[in-house]
This record gives sequence, structure tokens and C-alpha cells, in this order.
Amino acid sequence: MKKSLITAAALVGLMSIAPQQAEARDQIRIVGSSTVFPFATTVAEQFGRSTKFKTPVIESTGSGGGLKLFCAGLGLEHPDITNASRRIKKSEVEKCAKNGITDITEVKIGYDGIVMANSNQGPRVDLTKQQIFLALAKVVPGPDGKLIDNPNMKWSDVDSKLPPTPIRVFGPPPTSGTRDAFAELAMEGGCKTFPDIKAMKKKDKKKYKAICHGVREDGAYVEAGENDNLIVQKLAADPLAFGIFGFSFLDQNSDKVHGSLIQGVEPTFENIASGDYPVSRSLYFYVKKKHVGLVPGIPEYLSEFSSEKAWGDEGYLAEKGLIPMPKEERKKYAEDAKMLNNLSM
Repeated sequence: MKKSLITAAALVGLMSIAPQQAEARDQIRIVGSSTVFPFATTVAEQFGRSTKFKTPVIESTGSGGGLKLFCAGLGLEHPDITNASRRIKKSEVEKCAKNGITDITEVKIGYDGIVMANSNQGPRVDLTKQQIFLALAKVVPGPDGKLIDNPNMKWSDVDSKLPPTPIRVFGPPPTSGTRDAFAELAMEGGCKTFPDIKAMKKKDKKKYKAICHGVREDGAYVEAGENDNLIVQKLAADPLAFGIFGFSFLDQNSDKVHGSLIQGVEPTFENIASGDYPVSRSLYFYVKKKHVGLVPGIPEYLSEFSSEKAWGDEGYLAEKGLIPMPKEERKKYAEDAKMLNNLSM
């Protein structure tokens, strides 16, 4: 009797799994970075037009949100690829591994700059990293050097040479790779100009990061979601506000907004490509190797993305604002994509 009950339970389990296996998916599913989204969408549309495969379904979830979905498990209910505007973290690789995702291919696609932009109707400013930190950090050094809640309400409070207008910045949420990269490159870059805080990094790295990456929560910084186009719209409607997003959105909306200079350097294609612009980062996507063969078209999609006609110096992604990698670097990542080489940290 006991054996019969066990057999019956096993049959019920098999019956519940079978329908899921029967529901084959014939479209690649991609999630992740809002910055990489327009580039991936362009490739997906070209892929859909030029091959026998369906156009991939792409969702803009932010880098952190995409990696969370990507690492949740294997199978057709989970995404095949995730885009990221920062490199995958060790903790995320470990989370993937716990859920059976041990074979991941990393493909760097190019470079992007993070801009602080405002309406063309407002003044263009030249900001230092220290000024950005003093404007947006949760806590800042007070007159006696001790850390206090950020008292700066106007840009002129940060530096008398800046406009006497309210500090109001629309930017991405914590799940965004753009937010991570901006905190590391701009905020921390300004934070460590203060010797006492810089010295803290060796003594208490966790506290140092909390100070340097902590964004104020008193309304001066407004989390505007993962839709960078929405930030552009808000800037067009509010000439006194600033927004934080990737260079490609500045490039595509130059009729509405202009980018602030950072450390005296303008955010241009050439300045980001040369490395002169101080707030720039690499862009990636990650592929779940065990989904290759399970979902049709993944190798062909990777081939399209890593082709010279897409990400090359004269490729169609450069027209969308992607900063191409040097030729040797493109060759290396094209080979990784083709051979599905394993991620190496």
C-alpha cells in the first residue's frame, strides 16, 4: 500500500512537470540594463529581420534586477540573457551557482559614459567629482570635518561659482547599473578627495562605502525608475533640474538636453572613447549556456551582436551612441561569444 502511494505521488509530480516541458519557447528572452536596452533592441530587430528566428523579447529591468531574474534558475520560465551596465558581482555568480547556473558566458559590448544633463534652456555647468559628492551624498564633512547630514540645498551652497538654483536631480534606483557605476566613478571619486574619509577605506571598508556611495533621501535626489527616456522628459519640463543617465540617451536627445562637463571634460563620443571623460564604464551581457539548444537562435543572436557591422567602428550600434571597443578587444569578446567561453572572474 505504501509503495503504491509513493508511485502515485511520483506520477502526479511527473504530470505536473510535463506540461511545462511541452510549452517550448521559440523566442529568446532578455532582461536587464536600461542603458544596454536600446542597443540590444536594435540588434534584436536586425536579427529578427535577417534570420529565420523570431525577434527576441527584451525587458528593461535594470542591471541588478536583470541579474536577479537571470540567476533565479534554469528552464524556460527564466531568461536566457541579461544585459548589464556593470560587471557581474561575485555574489551574483555565487547566487547563480546555487541555482544550478554554473556555465555563464560574458560578452563586453563596448563603452558608455554616464552624464549629468539638464535642459538646453538651462545653463551648462562644469562640475568636479567633489562637487557632485557634496551635492548628492547623504552625509558630508561639516566645517569641523565631522560628518553631518547634507545641508546643501542649492548648487551655490556647494560652490559659490555654481548657479543659485535648487539641487534637484532625477536619477536611477539602486537596482540600476548606472546608479552603481555613478556612485563608484563620480560619488566615490569626489568622496575620496577628503583625506579623512579616504583613510577610512583601509580601516573600515564597509563604512567608507556607505559614506561614499550613500545618496541623500531628502528629496534633492529623485529616483526616477529604469526608464531613462522619462528622465529626459522631466528635464525638458524642468529647466532647473538635472538627470543622470547613459551617454546614448544624451546623444539621441541633444535637441532637448545637454551634458554637464565633468572635471572640465565634455561628454562626447570621442572623449569617452579616448578615456578622457572621467565617468565612463563598460557594458556587458551574460548568456546562460545551458539554454543554448533549449531556445532556438541564441548562437545566431550572439553572432549578430558581435559582428563588425553591429559593434564595429562604423557599425550600426555606434550610430545609436555605443562607444566601440578597440579592435583587439572586439576580437577577444567575439571569440568568447562564438565559443561560449566560460566567465572568468
